Amino acid sequence: MSDATILVVDDEQSIRRLLRNTLERAGYTVVEAANGGEALKAAERHAPTAILLDLGLPDRDGLSLVPLLRKMGEATILVVSARDETDQKVAALDLGADDYVTKPFDSEELLARLRVALRHTGHRPKPKTLRAGDVEIDFEHRRVRRAGEEVHLTRKEYDVLACLAEAPGRVVTHQRILAAAWPLDHDRKIEYLRIVIRNLRQKIEAADAIGSVVANELGVGYRLLTPG
Repeated sequence: MSDATILVVDDEQSIRRLLRNTLERAGYTVVEAANGGEALKAAERHAPTAILLDLGLPDRDGLSLVPLLRKMGEATILVVSARDETDQKVAALDLGADDYVTKPFDSEELLARLRVALRHTGHRPKPKTLRAGDVEIDFEHRRVRRAGEEVHLTRKEYDVLACLAEAPGRVVTHQRILAAAWPLDHDRKIEYLRIVIRNLRQKIEAADAIGSVVANELGVGYRLLTPG
């Protein structure tokens, strides 16, 4: 049984009912809100562990809620929306959402995304190492091993991988990675990032399993795949 409280924000009662049933079966406590105003009041009253947020709300655009909810506490924010445009996904993530699930959604995938997000809620100490498949990242010594063998990465390759590793299992936008790995604004070019990602994959993924460690979120960013 989980002690996490999940705030579900959606104007459609049928969706709220589906999410409530799914979440309660998984052991979560559920609080509902049908619009933006209710969402802000519920977030203040219940201090939820995570928020599942629809964007198409009747009283305001859900995107405008993301930074407001982010300022109110440490809740993980998963956008659950029918909007599948790339610019909407990027905007939500850049505003502070932790992940983006498109409707119609698979309940098991949503629960898996939620579990990943909840593992990284709060200000936990940064781990010294992180595993992604058979890849181990040693943050303390800036070393990477694959199947126990050390892999030589360039500085940019490591910086990109480390940026993804700060949010394991969650999508990181192109702009966030570029800002982390290319400090100078005029160097932040998507072509540079694509080259680094391609070279990084060649070094840490098997030739027949491209995308097994670093997954591409088309037009949005990349995700470091971790177990669980």
